[in-house]
Amino acid sequence: MISKITLNNVLPQVFGGSENDAPVKSSKVWLQKLNFSSPNSYLVEAESGTGKTSLCSFIYGYRRDYNGEILFDDENIKAFTIERWSELRTHSIAFLPQELRLFPELTVWENIQIKNRLTDFKSESDIKAMLQRLEIEEKLNEQVAYLSIGQQQRVAIVRALCQPFDFLLLDEPVSHLDARNNSVVAQLITEEASSQNASIIATSVGNNLDMSFTYTLNL
Repeated sequence: MISKITLNNVLPQVFGGSENDAPVKSSKVWLQKLNFSSPNSYLVEAESGTGKTSLCSFIYGYRRDYNGEILFDDENIKAFTIERWSELRTHSIAFLPQELRLFPELTVWENIQIKNRLTDFKSESDIKAMLQRLEIEEKLNEQVAYLSIGQQQRVAIVRALCQPFDFLLLDEPVSHLDARNNSVVAQLITEEASSQNASIIATSVGNNLDMSFTYTLNL
């Protein structure tokens, strides 16, 4: 279980030398002592190119090209083994990447089951109920390659929710959704996080998830 994620003077290495320049100088995330604690919800608002996807990748352990420290309950994540990361990504941290990372040659159901077989977290009826709420249940057996980008985003959201988590990372989760689908997705995510007493960290460049956040930070 992770109860707190701490960013301690973190800065992407690519921004090195820009510490006194905008937007780094005015950031509420970079080069700060910042705690994400559970259960809260955080919206990180950012312009393109300021590092929102990098932030998610750093926290999820995909990338290590940053200065400073990221701590999970006061443990430096750069010391974690592959086995530790595997455990965390199965039981503690869920992630919806901006690029979705679906397998286009597989069906909607097959894409979701890749995650759910690892966690055994949702029943078949649970998954179908989520797909129905997001109005894509009729796409269950279709290849993802033939879905619209908005439909693909909803599939990726369902897949992300097929695991237990203490923190849910969402990188532009509703960038391809209209207002109605945004609202339905926000309600589903809020319910899932609340049921697990978990925190949400979402990024946005303008199309915000339709929910109330505990804190809003400018990247």
